[in-house]
Amino acid sequence: MEKLDQLYEGKAKKVFKTSEPETYWIEYKDDATAFNGEKKGKIAGKGTLNNEISAILLSLLKEKGVENHFINRISATEQVVKQVAIIPIEVVVRNIAAGSLTKRLGWEEGKALPCTLVEFYYKNDELGDPFINNDHIEILGLATESDLVYIRKQALTINEILKDFLLRKGIILVDFKLEFGKTPAGDIILADEISPDTCRFWDLRTKEKLDKDRFRRDLGNVEEAYHEILRRIGGRVDV
Repeated sequence: MEKLDQLYEGKAKKVFKTSEPETYWIEYKDDATAFNGEKKGKIAGKGTLNNEISAILLSLLKEKGVENHFINRISATEQVVKQVAIIPIEVVVRNIAAGSLTKRLGWEEGKALPCTLVEFYYKNDELGDPFINNDHIEILGLATESDLVYIRKQALTINEILKDFLLRKGIILVDFKLEFGKTPAGDIILADEISPDTCRFWDLRTKEKLDKDRFRRDLGNVEEAYHEILRRIGGRVDV
């Protein structure tokens, strides 16, 4: 299989066509952004770490019956995935109050939610990825009602699988972002990545942050936190 023309470059990844039909080539970058791109920097080795972390977690989900775009990891920073057209909705699943939720509801960070919360955001950098509801999604034509029912059900299933797995590794899954896409056949599957870039991970005992919040908040030891997540979920640490 050959890597062909670049299709897209995002904040954390590049996407390329390949010589294989319905297969894309993903290259993870060390670039880091926060606050809708207002803060920019680099995290040494992030591309390698996120590539492996995401490969492990997406493989776990596939083993548990959650279909997703991951095929296999082909180098330290690259993987091949199934071709999908990304649905422009960011799906945020929350178990504990943190981030923007604390500002919107006035809740203190760390407050356990009485039930799992699923939120939708419009994937649009120019608008700052605004919070949207089902009615907004309908008038924008982003997805059908049946699509949203399926996506929400999948998001809750993914949450339970990851929460249980990570808890056994001494990690609290505070919240996380998912993206879904449609295959050429029209099936909706999980896409993008699952990593410390897209999840809030806290140490079970100390509540230490082990994710991109260390970059957002200038907490230091960012690379070490990513390495720690990889180590705990059973990946190689010599990256």
